[in-house]
Amino acid sequence: MTRALILGGTADASLLAAEIARARIEAVYSYGGRTRAPADQPLPTRIGGFGGVSGLADYIRSEGITHVIDATHPFAAEMSRNTVEACTETGTPLIALERAPWTRAPDDRWIEVADLSAAAAALPESAAKVFLAIGRQHIAPFASKSQHAYTLRFVDPPETALPFAADVIVSRGPFTLDGELEMMRARGIAWIVARNSGGDGARAKIDAARTLGLSVIMISRPKLPERQRVESVVAVMQWLGHRTPLGA
Repeated sequence: MTRALILGGTADASLLAAEIARARIEAVYSYGGRTRAPADQPLPTRIGGFGGVSGLADYIRSEGITHVIDATHPFAAEMSRNTVEACTETGTPLIALERAPWTRAPDDRWIEVADLSAAAAALPESAAKVFLAIGRQHIAPFASKSQHAYTLRFVDPPETALPFAADVIVSRGPFTLDGELEMMRARGIAWIVARNSGGDGARAKIDAARTLGLSVIMISRPKLPERQRVESVVAVMQWLGHRTPLGA
C-alpha cells in the first residue's frame, strides 16, 4: 500500500495534495512551520521540523512512508539535502516536484548573483527605492545598505524588529501583473531583489520589472544533490502509479 509524505509549503505542493486526495492515495502533508497560518490541506497535516536527517529517517520508518515527494521551495536547500540523505538511508523512493527556473528575456535588466550577501553588495551605493521580494528570514544582509528605502512583503506581520527601516506589506500571493505594476509605481521602485523561484505563482513581479524597465538582482538557486525531479503534478501522480487524468 502506498503512503506518501509530501514535504510542502508551495503552491505546487497544494495542487499535488488536492490531486492525491482526489485519487484517494494515503498521504501526509508536512509544513516546515515558518508560516503562522498555513493554508488548509485536504490531507492529514503535520507542522514543524523533523530534527535533521535522523529525525526524518525515523519518521519515515515509524509512519510507514513508502514514497517521499519533496515539493518544498527551491531555496529550501537544507531540507532538500536532508531528504536525499534520509531517503537513501531508509531506501525510500524520492521525487522532487521542482518548478522550472525563470530565464532572462532579451529586455531584462538582471544582475545574477550567487547568494544574499552578493545581492546586497550588488545594490548601488546611492540611495534607491528597493523591493526585497525574498521573505523575512533573508533580509539581514541588506542592513549593510541601510541608505536605501526598502519595501518588504511578508505573508505574516513581523514578530520582531526589522534590522532596518522599511515599508512592510502583509499579503499572501499569488499576485497579478496589474497589482505588481500598481505597487511598484506607487512606491517608485527602482530595484528588485528576488530569488529565482520559478513557476507562475510569483512571476508577476518579474514581468512587472520587465514592463517598467527596472533592474533586478536575481539570486541563483542553491546546488542540490542529484535526485529524480519533475516539473508537474501529472508526472508525480504517474510516478505514484496513478494515471487517471487530472480532475477525473
